[in-house]
Amino acid sequence: MWWLVSPQNPLKPGAGMLPYRDRIERARAFARGHGVTVSGLEGELGTRFTVDTVASLTRRAPGARFVWIMGADNLATIHLWKRWQEIFESIPVAVIDRAPYSYSCLASRAAIRYRHCRTPGHRASTLATRRLPAWTLLLGPRHDASATAIRSGDRRFAFAGTDKGSTT
Repeated sequence: MWWLVSPQNPLKPGAGMLPYRDRIERARAFARGHGVTVSGLEGELGTRFTVDTVASLTRRAPGARFVWIMGADNLATIHLWKRWQEIFESIPVAVIDRAPYSYSCLASRAAIRYRHCRTPGHRASTLATRRLPAWTLLLGPRHDASATAIRSGDRRFAFAGTDKGSTT
């Protein structure tokens, strides 16, 4: 699994953000020992938007089977992203349970538009090989870490995680 640290989320203010290199290093420290590769690939590619990152990755590795992973909070607002439909049309999407969006995200524009393309969670392992568009919502044990806590380097939220708030 790759964790792509964004140079700057276009929908969030840059004021108060740590420098990009510092955020990458904090993410690496957070993920160390958990089989996650933290990357500054978006900065290297010079992409600012997810749709452009996905296009670049699929051009560079045409035989690879990528799955875009994002939190349920992002599914709720992805209709604000640049060419969001193109993301769903070009890569399978796995949406991870994230309170309080776990079920409300299913009423989002994207979830409604692509409701007929939703793969049941118990078939998520087939997502990478499904005909596009394809997406799933994975419900399960929640991790207490917010992006803010991760960026702050708060090790209480390391990947060992918790199962507080589990919906399964």
